[in-house]
Amino acid sequence: MLTFLARAFLAPIARLIWRPTVIGRENMPAEGPVVVASNHLSFIDSIVISLLARRPVSFLAKDEYFTGRGLKGWASRSFFSGVGAIPVTRGAGQAAREALDAGLAKLQAGQAFSIYPEGTRSRDGRLYRGKTGVAWLALTAGAPVVPVALIGTQHLQPVGSRRIRRVPITVHFGEPMDLTPFGTADSGRARRHATDAIMARIQSMSGQEYVDRYNEPPPATVRERVRRFFRARARAEL
Repeated sequence: MLTFLARAFLAPIARLIWRPTVIGRENMPAEGPVVVASNHLSFIDSIVISLLARRPVSFLAKDEYFTGRGLKGWASRSFFSGVGAIPVTRGAGQAAREALDAGLAKLQAGQAFSIYPEGTRSRDGRLYRGKTGVAWLALTAGAPVVPVALIGTQHLQPVGSRRIRRVPITVHFGEPMDLTPFGTADSGRARRHATDAIMARIQSMSGQEYVDRYNEPPPATVRERVRRFFRARARAEL
């Protein structure tokens, strides 16, 4: 009910303020489980997809948005719950597995769940190699994948900025993809090929330059910097 009310109230406002170009909105299946796989340019991407899709779409969000106190904490919880966010703890050893399990639970309940195959925001606007969790989710749940291309959202809320700007954006919902011809969820080869096909579809809609390597966030610690240095050196020596 909260999600319905939030979409009914916020979606028209979002359309009025952003005046987005939405392409292929009808490609989203009206019911049943569906994985929404999108490129990732801005913090606000998940909210954009949730408000502009033809049906509610769940997505993962940091649990700190749900744990605040007072009026501010209540407002944050209400907003993120209303737009379909699922709290998830980041940084824990099992965080990635728990995130996939949370998405699978939504799909098994017949809902739509969005995921970013790149894993993290692109800081240079290019499209990076997708991680295979998206294919595992779709194949395990028996759900189609709707590829989504976001264009211009990096200007809505640039990295490091808290202010949301009024700029033109485009949200392109592609035709649903059936991944079953690639194989089963327990096949690494099937997951890899299916994920590559998803990324190719996103790239064809977004027009981004494709980079055939994973997009890693900047190292947060000296230890991580050192680890990446030696890993890159080892690859170069192969």
